[in-house]
Amino acid sequence: MDRTALADFLRRSRERLRTSDVGLPDGARRRTPGLRREEVATLAGMSVDYYTRLEQQRGPRPSPQLLAALARALRLGDDERDHLFHLSGQQPPAHRAVADHVRPGLLLILDRLWDTPASVISELGDVLVQNPMARALWGDTGTRPAGDRNLVRRWFTEPESRERILAEDRERIGRSHVAHLRSVAAARPEDRRAERLVAELLERSPEFAEYWADHDVAQRRSDVKRIVHPVVGLLELHCEVLVNDGGEQRLLVYTAEPGSDTAERLDLLRVVGLQDLNGAEARLS
Repeated sequence: MDRTALADFLRRSRERLRTSDVGLPDGARRRTPGLRREEVATLAGMSVDYYTRLEQQRGPRPSPQLLAALARALRLGDDERDHLFHLSGQQPPAHRAVADHVRPGLLLILDRLWDTPASVISELGDVLVQNPMARALWGDTGTRPAGDRNLVRRWFTEPESRERILAEDRERIGRSHVAHLRSVAAARPEDRRAERLVAELLERSPEFAEYWADHDVAQRRSDVKRIVHPVVGLLELHCEVLVNDGGEQRLLVYTAEPGSDTAERLDLLRVVGLQDLNGAEARLS
């Protein structure tokens, strides 16, 4: 681990970014360029103290999961991401594996979707990054441990993950999760993560085992989801799924019919979400 070079690379990567580059409000005038350490830590889902120690050349070696989160927070390209891993004494992830690294271009699109919920997920259902509206809609997945951000695992092992979906829609969505996972697992027989996820869910969830036995296969496509939000109420949202070139990541965008009740409630959700975000920004100042 090259602590000196790592600290310098983190600092320079942070200083070249603006708040608008990462979907944060501009806030107060800044004395120094770039993002604050607190903002990078928040975007990466890590403690401010830990990140500060890395920039001060005294932190412990980051795990691959933390490095992947830092690469996303700092909008690093593939080569920069690999450099970050090398400076930390870690082996970069194989490029042919199910990718955890979200490319800057995809993050730029996500940040521009300021008025609609959007997130990037991996083929296996790992939530990689959310915009503020998605956090307002579903809750902040980034606050959870890396292993607990998988949509399929949470659906079948955490009953509370279904609470915002209408009861009559839950079986359809559950079967959709299973059909998509079967498709991915068959297409990537060398990917041990898919194999381990299936084995875990077969053991932990009789419902998953029942759906898995039906051998339905389907890629995740566009859908209409009815979501009951605890603040703004029922939302009927069109979910569009955009796939990147390699097919290993998906951009999920939720939109409402113009002029509908859902559109009005989505506008209210945006106000509520921005208030929460501005409150967090004020606490970081």
